[in-house]
Amino acid sequence: MSHLLGIDIGTSGTKTLICDQQGKVLATAMAEHGISSPQPGWSEQDPMEWWAATGKAVRQVVRRSGIKPEQVAAIGLSGQMHGSVFLGDGEEPLRPALLWNDQRTGQECIEIEKAAGGRRKLINMVGNPALTGFTAPKILWVRRHEPRVYEATRMILLPKDFIRFRMTGEFATEVGDASGTLLLDVRKRAWNEKLLSLLGIDRALLPACHESHEITGRLHREGAKALGLKEGTPVVGGSGDQPAGAVGNGIVSTGIVSATLGTSGVVFAHADEPTYDPGGRVHTMCAAVAGKWCVFGCMLSAGGSFQWFRNHMAPLEITRARKEKRDVYELLTEEAQQAPEGSEGLFFLPYLTGERCPHPDPEARGGWIGLTARHSRAMILRSLLEGVTYGMRDAVEIMRRMDLKIRTIRLSGGGARSAFWRQLQADIYDAPVATINSDEGPAYGVALLAGVGIGVWKDVPQACRAVIRETETLKPQRASAKAYAQRFAQYQRLYPALKEEFARIAALP
Repeated sequence: MSHLLGIDIGTSGTKTLICDQQGKVLATAMAEHGISSPQPGWSEQDPMEWWAATGKAVRQVVRRSGIKPEQVAAIGLSGQMHGSVFLGDGEEPLRPALLWNDQRTGQECIEIEKAAGGRRKLINMVGNPALTGFTAPKILWVRRHEPRVYEATRMILLPKDFIRFRMTGEFATEVGDASGTLLLDVRKRAWNEKLLSLLGIDRALLPACHESHEITGRLHREGAKALGLKEGTPVVGGSGDQPAGAVGNGIVSTGIVSATLGTSGVVFAHADEPTYDPGGRVHTMCAAVAGKWCVFGCMLSAGGSFQWFRNHMAPLEITRARKEKRDVYELLTEEAQQAPEGSEGLFFLPYLTGERCPHPDPEARGGWIGLTARHSRAMILRSLLEGVTYGMRDAVEIMRRMDLKIRTIRLSGGGARSAFWRQLQADIYDAPVATINSDEGPAYGVALLAGVGIGVWKDVPQACRAVIRETETLKPQRASAKAYAQRFAQYQRLYPALKEEFARIAALP
């Protein structure tokens, strides 16, 4: 039997997954890579570390699966969105890649909206406002601050597409990931020639654009050797991590929404037609389903806030978890569960790396508000989980006002592993939440796309119906949902009250 390989170039590491043609996962593997922050607010990675991690993780997952390399029938690629890899005439990048959470491009965002004739016109052109995380402002930043690099650039690739190039020699992308560059006409699913002209970006610097299930190339000799696979193995378009994760969660029809708590937090909805939030607070992009779209909101420090607490506030729990061979997050969640609902009026603002949805503000700052002498560490922990979940509800509420149907919210990421946090999400979202039979996310999604590409399934919805099912559903508790609605209203008032102070704090020496 032939098998399907999914590769996801994440922020903290590259994950690989092998499944069979019934969708059963045989093995997974992960190889980590580091992040560099040369200046405050900057975030970069060396793409060659991605390539090395890909080779390591692919060889490892094939070995763990017990299959022969030639039994890999097709490969799907996913990756962190919005990153920019600048290539010259060689195979190695000209500089480190600027990542999705890099915040240096505020001036360039202003420049892009001005060139387009204002924010509303820009949203009409490409479906989204100019945000610091997107790719287009990164291109303008490099052109302005590193002109020699820009002059030597022959191709600009997204993270997963750099891996595709090293695997196949092909310059290609697909509409889901390309939507996050701010240069794609989302309605027409093609590069926006008018905006490229207004910004002075040569169309020749961008790769060919495909649908997510389409075969974009095949492993060449060097790529096959680096990965330990068979030369000629087809590689499909794949998608950015959010559209790919939606496929992995079965979010391929209206009414089912996903809430994924990773480093960032994403609420994702499928749409049969392109629909926009006039304020640009959530993103409208092409889905990994051919001819369909998606709407999603991304907060920057969701699970990242919990990770920050673990790293800096929980040394004893880290030591205890190692001794007891337990997950440190499990220990911390158990502690949070001891605190009362609402944390006695304590609110956590999860803006540790600025914010994106619903507040596109790189100067936003995190913190606790409402501290009193009565507050315990358990309350502080619970308020952190509540604050992150309020941030996710911000996106849920915007989607409700856009008349997007929300029958069920499927949970994935760290927030889906804890029964306590699952119920907390049901209560705060005031909607049924569900878990599914797979929590592998983007890597699983692109493995399914690879299967569609070689004809295992006729299309993406059929693939998802065949292999994905809900395993648990939790309904909101009426009293808790009502109380959390009041607390959420208070949470929503905090950012506007502090916005100007955040800017003043950011300007301090």
